[in-house]
Amino acid sequence: MAKVIFYEKPGCKNNTKQKTLLETAGHQLETHNLLKETWTKDNLRLFFGDRPVVEWFNNAAPKVKSGEVVPEETDAETALTMMLSDPLLIRRPLMQVGDRREVGFDVEVVNNWVGLQPVDETQREKSEELMGQDLQTCPNSHYH
Repeated sequence: MAKVIFYEKPGCKNNTKQKTLLETAGHQLETHNLLKETWTKDNLRLFFGDRPVVEWFNNAAPKVKSGEVVPEETDAETALTMMLSDPLLIRRPLMQVGDRREVGFDVEVVNNWVGLQPVDETQREKSEELMGQDLQTCPNSHYH
């Protein structure tokens, strides 16, 4: 089992489901409020790896939804600057295990990385039900 550093927006329904999946799989979570974290361009950039800039953004962020921020037209430097001033723009969750960092919660990626199989067989049905849901698209996008 892994120690997962998990940066979330408290109250986010999908972040709660994501944490449940990780905990059911026996992982130890160290949770942080993504919105209150003191980010630098360098430490935030590490979570995005080789992903295109458009995949760094929370598409449910008010500035994205309103068209004020257009991820498809934003370069890396500008994206990081905007995210430091408005952390709601950052796609969630950000996760770290050891030196590896990831953004978002693609069930297949996370399962291959740290494993999402429940340690207690009585939790299998719940885990499978959660893994079958869209855990990346905000269900309450008007609140985020």
